[in-house]
This record gives sequence, C-alpha cells and structure tokens, in this order.
Amino acid sequence: MLGRPRVKPEHSGYQAQDGTVRLGSVVYGIGVEIEDPEGWVWTLVDAMDGTRSVPELADLVSTSHPQITRADVTQAVTDLYEAGHVDDGAAPDPDLSARQMERYSRGVPLLRWLDRSPRPSAWQMQEQLCQARVLLVGLGGTGGYAAQALVASGIGHLHCVDPDTVSLSNLNRQPLYRERDIGRYKAEVAAADLASLNSDVEVTCERRLVEGPEDIADLLRAGAGPYDLLLMCADNPPEIRRWANEVCLRTGTAWVDGGYRGPVATAGVHVPGTGGCWECIRTAEIRRRELGLSPGEDPAVASPRRPWNPVTAVTAGLSGLLVAHAALSLLTGAPPTEPGTMFGINLGALHDPVLLHSGRLPDCPACGTSTESVPQSSDGDDR
Repeated sequence: MLGRPRVKPEHSGYQAQDGTVRLGSVVYGIGVEIEDPEGWVWTLVDAMDGTRSVPELADLVSTSHPQITRADVTQAVTDLYEAGHVDDGAAPDPDLSARQMERYSRGVPLLRWLDRSPRPSAWQMQEQLCQARVLLVGLGGTGGYAAQALVASGIGHLHCVDPDTVSLSNLNRQPLYRERDIGRYKAEVAAADLASLNSDVEVTCERRLVEGPEDIADLLRAGAGPYDLLLMCADNPPEIRRWANEVCLRTGTAWVDGGYRGPVATAGVHVPGTGGCWECIRTAEIRRRELGLSPGEDPAVASPRRPWNPVTAVTAGLSGLLVAHAALSLLTGAPPTEPGTMFGINLGALHDPVLLHSGRLPDCPACGTSTESVPQSSDGDDR
C-alpha cells in the first residue's frame, strides 16, 4: 500500500481545454491522456502531491464529487501507480551515502521519468545500478564511451578487457586516452581514467586477447561473482560477436553489442530465452535488405569494407552511449527494452532511425530448431 501517493514530478499533469487530464509530459511513449468528463480525476491528480494518504485522498475527492465512491478513488490511485505515473512520498531513504545521493541527483529523476513500472521510489533503480556487475570487452571508441557513461552512472563493478596499446590514430574518437598515452596498454590507461571519474565504482581492467568462445566463457566465470551483463564493444577477431552469442546462449547471460558502420551507429539487446538472439537479428536484417544478390552470394559484397572503418568521435560516441543506454535499461527496467532488438541512428538520414526487431527464428543456427542454413555475413559494425 502506498503511504502518500505522489504524481512523479516529471509526470506532473495538466487539464487540457477539452477537459482531458494529461500526464507524463509530451514525450511520446510516456505521456497519456485520461478522459475526465466529471472532473474528479483532475481533482485527484492535483491532490496527489505526496502529503496525503490514500484514505485522505479518497475523502477529499468523494467530498468534492459525491457521485464518486472512495473505492473509485482508491482504484484510480492503484491504476495510476501500476501505469508508472505515481510513486510514494513516504518511501524510505535509499541505502546510499549522502555523497552518492548528491552525485546521482540528476540521473535518478531521468530514470523516474523513463520508468513505467510500479515502484515506490526511483532510488531503487540507482541502488540496483550500484550493485550491478558488468563485463565490457573492447576499450576503443564504442567501449570507451560506454565505460565512461556506466561509471558516471554508478555501476557497482565494471571489468574491462582489451589487448591493445594506444596509437595516434585512436585519438580522434577514443575518449579514454591522450597523446601522452601513445604506446601504453589501453587497459592500464583506462583503469586509471575510469577510477578517477567515480571512486564509488570498482573498476578493474585486464590486458587480454579474446581468441575464441571459451575465452569469453572464462571471462564470464572470472571475478568474485557472476556478471549481470556482458557488453561486447570489440571488433576483432571478426567472429567475436558470434562467439559472444554462443557463450551467452549457453550461460544464460544477457548482453549488448554495439558499433558503427560509417554514419550508422547501433546497439543490439540480447537476453537468452526472450526474443531472437544476435544471429536471429542479423539474419532478419539480411532478409529485410532485399539486396538482389545471387543465390549463395556473400551479403558482405553489398557493404564493402576498408582495412579501417571511417569514424569520428561523434559516431563512436553515439554507438558507445547507445550501448550504455541499453545496459542501463536492462539493469533497471527504465525504459523497458525488448530483447531481440537492434536500434540506432543514421547520421546520413536522421528522419530514418534504425530499428529492427526479431523473434526467435526456427532456422537460426544458434538458437533455432531447424537444420536449414541461413545466409551468413561478416560480423558487422566496427568499434
């Protein structure tokens, strides 16, 4: 039972000219309209400021609108809470330090705005983040931006893996490194940089080359406990995301991959047992494209590759931040993100965002039940 129901500050409502009550702001996917011909819903919404109990709200509304019963008011409060527009003004303080509450005081309101689940306090989501354990593979452009965003957001433990050293050509899009770091191991530099960003986060980094699926499995087994999430931000070897998909299906580990191909930056969300896997999404994408290729022809010929992928800090940053957004969504539920989805931004056509969803395909070579072969392509986006 809610102690003192409160319309979330970010969802604060108003009464439109036609009498409907609008909550959740004008942001698509969050805002709602409630028909209110008798005006009592607005009376209730206006009174839910976190100072009154449910019985007090029921008394106030039923006195102002005698045709409305106390049970009607109680049910309306419950409905608004279940829809994610109301929290509890009497919720206990989070189990966080005063310093942490100040640090995250700007991020928690955004989580509260995005959250559409019944939750007494948005601080519960921050507590979830502070307890989360994330494994990140690849500390280039995508991985660097993702790591920065997660550490700033208060992830409990972030373990990063990369075998490479810093080169001058990295510096146009990899945010963790400076000219003075050229020649040093990325893992070593990243560990110090990320630790200086947020001392409340446990950041560990290691130099390691992933050479097969068992290396990924070994990384997931390592550490003081299981990881809640894998973030695949590496582009080499080319098969690395296929390996990640195989291992995560085997271990039941949720994971996110992301990268960029020219002006297109994307992230994919994968939860074993829910929706299509990475292979399903890739297959669905190939089939959707209608490339006009001859039977058996490699789909990679339609997307010719150079030894390196054209990239700026913008495209690398977008891909990394999309990965971080997907990670925060999976860890908190705000907003809910459907697994088996790839989403992103095309800087060459902002009016045409990337959004592809696939359920589990029966002929998927990784998670399907059919032995029919499906078209294969290179593993895609660079980091």
